[in-house]
Amino acid sequence: MKKLVIFISLLVSYTYVDAQVVSMTNVEIGALRHDIDTNNSAPSTYKKAFHLFLISAQKALTETPDPITEIRSEGLLEGKPAKTATIKAVADAYKIYSLALVYRLYGDKAYLDKATEFLLAWSNINKATGDPIDETKLEDMITGYDLVRNQSSPQNKKTIDNWLESVADAELNSASSKQGRGTAINNWNSHRIKIITLIAFTLHTKKYDGFITPELEKQLAVNLNPDGTTHDFIERDAFHYHTYDLEPLLTACIAIYRATGKDYFNYQTPNGASIKKCVDFMIPYMLGDKTHGEFVNSTVPFDLKRAKNNEKGYKAGTLFNPESGVYTLSLAAYFNPDYVSVIKQTMTKDPDYFNWQLALNSVKRKQ
Repeated sequence: MKKLVIFISLLVSYTYVDAQVVSMTNVEIGALRHDIDTNNSAPSTYKKAFHLFLISAQKALTETPDPITEIRSEGLLEGKPAKTATIKAVADAYKIYSLALVYRLYGDKAYLDKATEFLLAWSNINKATGDPIDETKLEDMITGYDLVRNQSSPQNKKTIDNWLESVADAELNSASSKQGRGTAINNWNSHRIKIITLIAFTLHTKKYDGFITPELEKQLAVNLNPDGTTHDFIERDAFHYHTYDLEPLLTACIAIYRATGKDYFNYQTPNGASIKKCVDFMIPYMLGDKTHGEFVNSTVPFDLKRAKNNEKGYKAGTLFNPESGVYTLSLAAYFNPDYVSVIKQTMTKDPDYFNWQLALNSVKRKQ
């Protein structure tokens, strides 16, 4: 019996090492392909949600990668050359995910070869900065790579793995996380945790095991409030930052749950706060029962600078648009499908609304 227990433990460990928890397993890919090919009875079908990725991937087959040495957008106003160049370059992330997705669903190697070309270009040119607001833009690249890593050659895998590990290491030692800095407890740290978590599970490395759950629990304790607000909501007086804080936490929590079974969505901090409470806090505002003027009492000077730069949504008093919270609820619906009804009530102009995250939830559903 003892030997059997040891064998089962080793088997579970082996499965954990090889599982694709960031993207999808082979079984989930098969289920998604089936839904795309057969679930076409309503306007909001899986095929419709997938079509945007198919178009992106087909277009990317004729394009060349546009990697940038350093991603730079944090702290820069719209129109600044460095930010404009970054926005143009990181469009490659969506292309990589699209190419990898189409390859895994339908097996055309041309898409794998192109995804690899893009990933290698970034691996050879981009340098990690440790700035989580900049490097959070790599999320689709990481997820795309997770989709095709097992199909990559040993040499290509080594090159891309080394680059992503350098990004995770830079985030691990990021100056933004130093004790006493506001960025050590606000949305910056949520994005930092997400990046390291996604890279760790994509590379199947235990290097960051001592960081991920302790840092996540620490962040939840200082960033979430028992009344459902977040540190960022109070500091910025904006749901724009409430959602920007919750989305990376939810993304990390989904990966952690899939890898370990630990549910950090319902997890309560010592003072009774939870991600679930912070998502639920949004619901009256999503349904129009309450309204909120954004950035009215923000204590961050950069918000005023963006308003003066006429950047959309940053003018103090602009009402929160419930549709901008739909992605947050879509991520949360992985843990609690009841949020789907809130999404449908929010999208009153599109009663058949369906997005890609909801499609992924259906095949990656929490057991």
